[in-house]
Amino acid sequence: MQPVYKALTVAENKPVYELDPAQRVVALTIDDGPDPRYTPTVLALLQQYGIRATFFLIGENAVEHPALVRDIADRGHHIANHTWTHPDLRHLSESQVRDELERTSDLLLRTTGRLPTWFRAPGGDWSEVSLKVTADLGLRNMSWSVDPRDWARPGTSVIIDRILKDVRPGSIVLNHDGGGDRSQTVAAMKTYLPALIDSGYFFTAPPN
Repeated sequence: MQPVYKALTVAENKPVYELDPAQRVVALTIDDGPDPRYTPTVLALLQQYGIRATFFLIGENAVEHPALVRDIADRGHHIANHTWTHPDLRHLSESQVRDELERTSDLLLRTTGRLPTWFRAPGGDWSEVSLKVTADLGLRNMSWSVDPRDWARPGTSVIIDRILKDVRPGSIVLNHDGGGDRSQTVAAMKTYLPALIDSGYFFTAPPN
C-alpha cells in the first residue's frame, strides 16, 4: 500500500497549541506508547468515560505491539506519529528526520489501514527541518498547553492538581502511557477525568 500524502498549507503546518477556547472542550493526548503494561488500562478508562483521545505512538514500540495499536484504532482513538526512536529532531539531518517519520507513518498505515495525520516532536522540539518534512508527509503538528510533567513521576496528586489547575476551554493535555513506570499517570487519570467531566468539559480528538 503506497501512501498518498496530503499537501499542507503554511498555516496547517504550524504547531497547534490549543483548540477553540470558545468551547468547553479538552483534547487528551497520550505519548510514547503503546506499552502493554499501561495502555490497556488507559484504554479501559477512556471507554468507561466515553472519551476519544489521540495516541502519539513511537514506531519501535508500535512494531513490537501491533495488536495494541489496532486496539487503540478500533476503539475510535486517533493514531498519531511520534517518530520511530524518540530522538531530539533538532540534531538530525533532513534525511534522518524523514526516515524517523516516514517509517512510523508507513508502519501505522500497514497496521491500522489509516495514515496518521498528526505528528508530535519528542519534547515539543520542532525544527525548520522537521517542519519541512511534516509538510511533505501531510502531517499536522500538535503541541500542548497543559503539561503536568507526569513523565517525571512527581506523584499522583501532583499530576491531578497540575491538570485541574491549568485546564482551560480548548486545552490540549499531555500525558504518557509509555517510556517507563506510568502507574502515577494512570492513577491520576482515574481522578481527573471524571472531575473534568463533572465540571462540564467535553473531550475531543482534534479533527483529522
